[in-house]
Amino acid sequence: MFDTHAPKMLAVCSRYTKTLEEAEEVLSNGFIKVLTRIKQYNGEGSFEGWIRRIMVNESLNYIRGKQALFVEIDENKLSKQDFFVEEENFAEEELLKMIAQLPEGYRAVFNLYAIEGYNHKEIAEKLGVTESTSKTQLRRARLHLQGAIEEQEKKTLKSEASSR
Repeated sequence: MFDTHAPKMLAVCSRYTKTLEEAEEVLSNGFIKVLTRIKQYNGEGSFEGWIRRIMVNESLNYIRGKQALFVEIDENKLSKQDFFVEEENFAEEELLKMIAQLPEGYRAVFNLYAIEGYNHKEIAEKLGVTESTSKTQLRRARLHLQGAIEEQEKKTLKSEASSR
């Protein structure tokens, strides 16, 4: 079971942690929970999906155990402009690297919202923060990603110009 699911689950854990070592620690702890709770799997949904939920929750427990990662901000003081990362011709690997560079709080909310599909109320409950904080963290994550994409575009343009 470990050999079959570990590579995909390591990728899940890596999206929430800063280093490979941290992701491996979360993965190990997650598989301990999988093995101790395997009788709780009732056949609803895929087995892989059940394991994935455990890994996401274990990742959140890991980052929750670290120092405060979220900054409470009055959402009314922020610009009402919505920030979306424009679709670009980036490879999945490049985008995952950019996501990995986000501060931990931003990365956690971004992963839960954009990749796992949770809404802000669910994210707030999982992370023990307010919905406003979840929205703020997502907005800031998008801004960081937008900046990283723009920086990458500048580098690409410079590279193309110098090769001419």
